[in-house]
Amino acid sequence: MTDISTIIKLTAAQTAAKIASGELTAVEVTEAHLARIDAVDEKVHAFLHIDREGALAQARAVDAKRAAGEKLGPLAGVPLALKDIFTTQDMPTTVGSKILEGWVPPYDATLTKKLKAADVVILGKTNMDEFAMGSSTENSAYGPTGNPWDLTRIPGGSGGGSSAALASFEAPLAIGTDTGGSIRQPAAVTGTVGVKPTYGGVSRYGMVAFSSSLDQGGPCARTVLDAALLHEVIGGHDPLDSTSIDAPVPPVVEAARNGSVEGMRVGVVKQFAGEGYQAGVVQRFNESVELLKSLGATIVELDCPSFDLALSAYYLIAPSECSSNLARFDAMRYGLRVGDDGTRSAEDVTALTREAGFGDEVKRRIILGTYALSSGYYDAYYGSAQKVRTLITQDFEKAFEQVDVIVSPTTPTTAFPIGERADDPMAMYLADLCTIPTNLAGNSAMSLPCGLAPEDGLPVGLQIIAPAMKDDRLYKVGAAVEAAFVEKWGHPLLEEAPSL
Repeated sequence: MTDISTIIKLTAAQTAAKIASGELTAVEVTEAHLARIDAVDEKVHAFLHIDREGALAQARAVDAKRAAGEKLGPLAGVPLALKDIFTTQDMPTTVGSKILEGWVPPYDATLTKKLKAADVVILGKTNMDEFAMGSSTENSAYGPTGNPWDLTRIPGGSGGGSSAALASFEAPLAIGTDTGGSIRQPAAVTGTVGVKPTYGGVSRYGMVAFSSSLDQGGPCARTVLDAALLHEVIGGHDPLDSTSIDAPVPPVVEAARNGSVEGMRVGVVKQFAGEGYQAGVVQRFNESVELLKSLGATIVELDCPSFDLALSAYYLIAPSECSSNLARFDAMRYGLRVGDDGTRSAEDVTALTREAGFGDEVKRRIILGTYALSSGYYDAYYGSAQKVRTLITQDFEKAFEQVDVIVSPTTPTTAFPIGERADDPMAMYLADLCTIPTNLAGNSAMSLPCGLAPEDGLPVGLQIIAPAMKDDRLYKVGAAVEAAFVEKWGHPLLEEAPSL
């Protein structure tokens, strides 16, 4: 019997190999991670729901397949933490909101189905900002998640539960969603790897919508190769999603196994710098750029003037789409219902339910979006924001004529203390300064660790951005950078996060 602490430190690729060879059983691996959850999640609060019986049943099915001589997939038996925004027939899907407390969907999301078909063991559903609206997981109706590096700090958002599960060794793989940086920003502040695939590269069918033209599910892991293996499982065309790209998944695993930047042109955008960037973040980013040079890349300085307008455009487009999408939560069909005592009208019940069920940030964005879409303001606000979006896309197109990928800090700062920005929405929104342009343009991006900030000892993320449907470039560059960093400084998560 392999020691639990040894099992939970394995990468997903190592775990799958040991299960396939018979050195470990899928049940042993699942039990080890469930034991880890029991030991630490009361402090971390990464999970909203644990499916203990379901996970063990999935693991036993994998062991039975192996015993029968069936060929196992590349991630068979590997545990995963699923963000509570994807529908699951066998578990509640709350989206971090009281309005869906206890709701068990009648169907699985396409992504959920793909995970099950690949024999990935789903441990449970992770905490998140309500309806994915936030940068800190403090907007969850079920309480905040702590950053395993320092439990008094945020683990990023909206997918802080998924990133915290990885950093606390509760799961080797996780799924997040990225509307304005909600995979990459949590990855940066927890020292993990997070990828936003090209928009349409992973099905959104069964993913509860926040902002439909921006939302994108993607893989989260502790290594670049693990993220690539998961990306290959969840990616691909889905006829149930009208925005799904009808094209093969880019060769991400091959790129992760053969990482190199030799001869590549790497862009550095001048708009991703300046006031508001923490000194340690800038220092680690500059070191990463020098590292890329030493590995054979050519650094090209880029000017993308419309990027300065990205934050403003995003906070008109996303709330506008949110106001439309969340109109379905009317207390009539499913979820919470308040005030239905036989004396009130349907409108009154809807109003009381939304008042009780939605949190402050969700209400703020619904109101902002409804205003931006209202008669007389549509062209001035929403229409103008969409024009800016076009300019940002054009800036990316011009940039990718000159470079193969773009790099930047993922976030301007390391993880900030829980509560520090809770009453200052603008300060909170600035956490996504570097990540938002990619969502507006629809191209692909990755965050991976590039060291610890000297002033606070907390992880710093390096963002790599690639053109649409060139997701393999992220893994090619990411794998090269990761290998060089590990050789020079070691992996920040090879040792248990200090606060645990």
